[in-house]
Amino acid sequence: MSQAVLTQIGGVPVLVLKEGTQRAFGKEALRLNIMIARAIAEVMRTTLGPKGMDKMLIDSLGDITITNDGATILDEMDVQHPIAKLLVEISKSQEEEAGDGTTTAVVLAGALLEEAEKLLEKNIHPTVIVSGFKKALDVATEHLRKVAVPVNRSDVDTLKKIAMTSMGGKISETVKEYFADLAVRAVLQVAEERNGKWYVDLDNIQIVKKHGASLLDTQLVYGIVIDKEVVHAAMPKRVVNAKIALLDAPLEVEKPEIDAEIRINDPTQMRAFLEEEEKILKGYVDKLKSLGVTALFTTKGIDDIAQYYLAKAGILAVRRVKRSDIEKLVRATGARLVTSLEDLTEADLGFAGLVEERRVGDEKMVFVEQCKNPRAVSILVRGGFERLVDEAERNLDDALSVVADVVEEPYILPAGGAAEIEAAKAVRAFAPKVGGREQYAVEAFARALEAIPKALAENAGLDPIDILTELTHKHEQPDGWRYGLDVYQGKVVDMMSLGLIEPLTVKINALKVAVEAASMILRIDEIIAASKLEKEEKEKKEEKKEEFD
Repeated sequence: MSQAVLTQIGGVPVLVLKEGTQRAFGKEALRLNIMIARAIAEVMRTTLGPKGMDKMLIDSLGDITITNDGATILDEMDVQHPIAKLLVEISKSQEEEAGDGTTTAVVLAGALLEEAEKLLEKNIHPTVIVSGFKKALDVATEHLRKVAVPVNRSDVDTLKKIAMTSMGGKISETVKEYFADLAVRAVLQVAEERNGKWYVDLDNIQIVKKHGASLLDTQLVYGIVIDKEVVHAAMPKRVVNAKIALLDAPLEVEKPEIDAEIRINDPTQMRAFLEEEEKILKGYVDKLKSLGVTALFTTKGIDDIAQYYLAKAGILAVRRVKRSDIEKLVRATGARLVTSLEDLTEADLGFAGLVEERRVGDEKMVFVEQCKNPRAVSILVRGGFERLVDEAERNLDDALSVVADVVEEPYILPAGGAAEIEAAKAVRAFAPKVGGREQYAVEAFARALEAIPKALAENAGLDPIDILTELTHKHEQPDGWRYGLDVYQGKVVDMMSLGLIEPLTVKINALKVAVEAASMILRIDEIIAASKLEKEEKEKKEEKKEEFD
């Protein structure tokens, strides 16, 4: 931020800014901010729903990403304006909290700002608009909680339908059901109950990508896949009923911390020195063998001599395993991670029915599977080419997130814009109770909610006015809350009976995030941007300072 000096000329305060500083304030600043936010929302709008279009994003290195995943598009877009960056942050927040619904959140934020702009033209103050939006949000979320349908966490069919809805339009129909099944099995395997509440840590589901083969060759491993190969050619490549040791220490002779000089005046002394080193390494392997270890994984290195003795002892060993993978191995095999080989005991060892090195595509990988009750699992994603594998991973990520959402909070809503129309109905009924200028903001919120079913209809090539009219009419009926737009049939139908459902968490979080974004943007009445020349000069000074240092 540039420095500003407040002075007085003839008793009138004047803000004196540095040369090159840009300043926008009042209605001009608001108009500019709303315009930028709406432009981003418009980009995202066409990707919404199963019939949404894809975007091709090319980064500065020329790498291509083709996707209609909202979080990915916003993350890959190199936006410069601070308001655009704010919307990117908001999409990340939605992605982290709910794992899906990023496009919905951004499109809703754009719709809220579009409605707010009309109210600003009527001289309604931004604070009044923000207050109205907050009241409408409370009513909408409360109503959605009332109509949400409770589900059983162990109802695999419903969980699969939720996963398939999240992948609508992103992946082929044949693969969708298969991926949904993988996602449900993976989430249910790592779900944990603590103090009567369920938790799903998606970090315990490892996704490994390898192109080659088809999407249907994607597999769930009840264990962990390590993207490394066995360190020595003479080691066994397959170990059944493996006793596993996990080390956060090297199998090497420790180097002294201080520089040491050894004077040797006899060849036998040199030989004795090398034999002692070999003896230490052999002692390490003998200890592992005495404990019954048949597979070893370490985050550090393994000396060549130690590799020879490990191969001789019939122990499969993998070195320089990523810390995150070792932590997953701890949860999958039940082993303890030991930081010193001297401390290793039989109680620290883990178990896996099979540890095997396999060739996947052009590379070798080590599979640790058939664990008794793994608390961490892996999904190996395959696909014909790299772009397809990347998109498959994004779809799988969405599916895992929505299933996890429902396991943690087991309530669902109908998809296809049904939840938005139902919330808009409740907000409209509440608006007259507010009264005053805030009533306009509450009604504007209801209109903004209709942007979602409108966008779904437009992206499917349908008439948004006809669809919106039919949806509103259906929702006035007793069982109307179930009805949404089925873009494949191009009709308003009962979404619950079709199995097109989504988690309550995703919808409520998207509404909250959209209102927070719109409120933050509406509260900004002044933008002071520092001079770019000043920034360049500062960078040059820092470079000179580094050279001098």
